[in-house]
Amino acid sequence: MNCERCNKKAIVHTMSMFNVENICMTCKEEERRHPDYEKARVAEAKEVKKGNYNFKGIGFPKKKKEED
Repeated sequence: MNCERCNKKAIVHTMSMFNVENICMTCKEEERRHPDYEKARVAEAKEVKKGNYNFKGIGFPKKKKEED
C-alpha cells in the first residue's frame, strides 16, 4: 500500500485524524505536530460518542506555498 498523503510505500499505516486518508507513520508523526491536530482529535471523539463511526474529519489543512 502507498501512503495516500505522500504516496510513499507504507508497510504500516493508520487513518488520518483530519480526513479519511490512510497515511504512513511518518505522515502521522507530522500530523500530530500540526497546530490543529487536537481540534481534529476532539471532533473525532465527539462524533464517535454520538454514534457517528463514519466521520470524515475536519479536513486536512493545505500547506501554504512558501514565498520566494
